[in-house]
Amino acid sequence: MALNATNLMTFAEFLDWNPENGRYELIEGVAVEMQPTGKHEQVIAFLSGEIFLQIRGLKLPYFISSSTLVKLPNQDNAYRPDILVLDRNFLSTEPLWEKSSTITKGSSVRLVVEVVSTNWRDDYVYKMTDYETLGITEYWIIDYLGLGGKRYIGFPKEPTITICQLIDGEYQLQLFKGSDSLISPLFPELNLTPKQIFQQ
Repeated sequence: MALNATNLMTFAEFLDWNPENGRYELIEGVAVEMQPTGKHEQVIAFLSGEIFLQIRGLKLPYFISSSTLVKLPNQDNAYRPDILVLDRNFLSTEPLWEKSSTITKGSSVRLVVEVVSTNWRDDYVYKMTDYETLGITEYWIIDYLGLGGKRYIGFPKEPTITICQLIDGEYQLQLFKGSDSLISPLFPELNLTPKQIFQQ
C-alpha cells in the first residue's frame, strides 16, 4: 500500500510516522508497505541462518538486521533490505544509528540481500543502482520465481541468484542457477546452491 503521492514525506517525517507494526520503505518521498509472501519469508529465514553460521564460524564482527533502514544521501529514499549484514566496527560513524537504526554509509554494510517479488524492477534497477552508489561491496538478488527481466537473468527465464560485487565503483554481476555453487567474496566458505535456497 502506498500513501497518496500528494502526501510526499521527507525522511525525517517518515521516521516520525513509521508505524511499529508494519514494514515500510520510503520511495521518492512515498511510504510503501512491504507485503512479503510466505515463500519469501522462508527464503529469508533459511539464508539468514546460513549467513549467521558463517559469521559465527569465522568470528567476524558482523551481525544480521532485518529492520534497519538504508538511507540514500540527498534523497528521500530509504530501503529496508530483506537481509542486511552490518559491521559493528563502523556503526560509531553512523549519525542516525543510535536514534533510528538507520545506515547512511556503505562502509557499515558488508552484505545486502533482496528477495524479489512482483516489483522486480526495484531490486534489479533502482536498488542495484542505489546500493552501488552508496558503495555497498556485496549485493545479492534472490529471484526464486525467475521474475527479473531477460537482460538480468537471461532467457528462458528461470529462478536465479545474482551476486553483485563492487569493483572499481561498479557492480560486477555473476548469475547462479540450479546446482551452481554460489561464490560470495564475503563468505568464501559458504557452501550453497540456488536449488537448496529455492527449495525452502
